[in-house]
Amino acid sequence: MANIIGLGNALVDIIVFIDKDELLEQLELPKGSMQLVDIARSGRIRKACEHLPQSFASGGSAANTIHAVARLGADASFIGKIGKDDYGIIFREDLEKHNIRPILFYSETHSGRAVALISPDKERTFATHLGAAVELSSDDIKKEHFSGHSIFHIEGYTVQDHALLEKTLMIARDQGMTISIDMASYNVVEENIEFLQYIVKEYVDIVFANEEEAKSFTGKNPEEALEEIAEMCRIAVVKVGKDGSMVKSGENVHRIPAIPAEVVDTNGAGDIYAAGFLYGYSQNWPLHKCAAAGGILAGKLIEITGARLSEEGWEKALEMINKL
Repeated sequence: MANIIGLGNALVDIIVFIDKDELLEQLELPKGSMQLVDIARSGRIRKACEHLPQSFASGGSAANTIHAVARLGADASFIGKIGKDDYGIIFREDLEKHNIRPILFYSETHSGRAVALISPDKERTFATHLGAAVELSSDDIKKEHFSGHSIFHIEGYTVQDHALLEKTLMIARDQGMTISIDMASYNVVEENIEFLQYIVKEYVDIVFANEEEAKSFTGKNPEEALEEIAEMCRIAVVKVGKDGSMVKSGENVHRIPAIPAEVVDTNGAGDIYAAGFLYGYSQNWPLHKCAAAGGILAGKLIEITGARLSEEGWEKALEMINKL
């Protein structure tokens, strides 16, 4: 029976390695940006890149977290919506390949996909078509989807659909689950501040935020933001980049330093940090060890390109976690 369940935008990540940044100019994609594009433009971008090295994997913030908790050894499930197309097949098969129970709904709309163009200097430029991913609705969700799970993890990108989010949170709360949310993006926080504050106070047990998101949520610096968020929920986590992370629960505060790492690409670091923390929490580890595990995974991930660790990366990370 699955233990940790995630809900979020079901996206197929298409990682493309470009040889010249001129291609970004031709495609009118500002280097380092994340742009939402329609299906026609997504197709044109894919066509322009078809001769370049590329790979495919299921993605999205919550899906990245669920992949990592499954790799750590937890039973895991994921809720999302995909299209009846090849990308939808890729998404489902990638979940199943990694021992994740798919709870997927289907749409006539194209599956969501995020084209990540990797420049020679490793900077990433995203062209994202959300497609069917954002059509997941409260009507799709049934309480039996949550049966047997003890932790429910959601990504901040789903917060725009208030009805969907509140229904899932009510079901999880009624079933006595621990609820965690990753704030995901400072602009999402700013655009949904009142609703986010409401659900954190009413439903959420664990909040993950980086310093920008914490500031958008509270208007305060990381230390003060940690204090304020901890007053709204049971466990507040604020990540402060090279300075590691801070955790507060009740009157207890933990400061966990980051591991030494050479930064190549920070994409997905927050997702995998949450995975390490939640896995540790599911195993009843003390909070400082949960945070240290998250920090180890994030530290190893930022040394490579992509949102997932290689098997070699996992071996090194697990060795460090086992020594905690």
